Amino acid sequence: MRRGGFTLVEMLIALTIFGMLTAAGVALLTLTVRTQATSERLLDQVGELRRAGALLAADLGQAAPRISRDRDGRPRPAFIGAGGDGELLLALVRGGSDEDPLQRVEYRLREGRLDRLAFARVDGDARAVVTPVLAGVRQVRLRYRDREGTWQPVWTVTDPTRLPRAVELLSDSESHGSVRALFLVGPSR
Repeated sequence: MRRGGFTLVEMLIALTIFGMLTAAGVALLTLTVRTQATSERLLDQVGELRRAGALLAADLGQAAPRISRDRDGRPRPAFIGAGGDGELLLALVRGGSDEDPLQRVEYRLREGRLDRLAFARVDGDARAVVTPVLAGVRQVRLRYRDREGTWQPVWTVTDPTRLPRAVELLSDSESHGSVRALFLVGPSR
């Protein structure tokens, strides 16, 4: 007479199948976690790049032809545009809110990080709020389009209130690679 139950061979086969299914489930779960982490990292990088572009577009789009003064009272041009060789990349006066209609803004490249400096006052020596914009920046190159449509490597004009029509930014960073962006300067004309 046969009793109910499984033989030893049937139990070993069932445990082997269960072990294979469990291993496949763990492998799938590990792959999903890795994919999620990679997706989050890439989305963070794209978000960082988009925020940087939005900040630059807002600042350059609201550039005002207003001369500012340094702490000694010497006039500074309304727009300073470097080629990317030094720490200072851009300096400008931009339109602001109703409470604070004008604001002085600078972009600087320090130790591989692009920073935005927003000053409390347009004139004089004021404290700046420093906002990191992009990290891991290896190189930045800038060009400026004048009224005649010519691209200049550095913004130097005789009229200190004159603004460029557009700014081209070429950056090379660890996380984004080479990026080229164009920005219009000043309110729509």
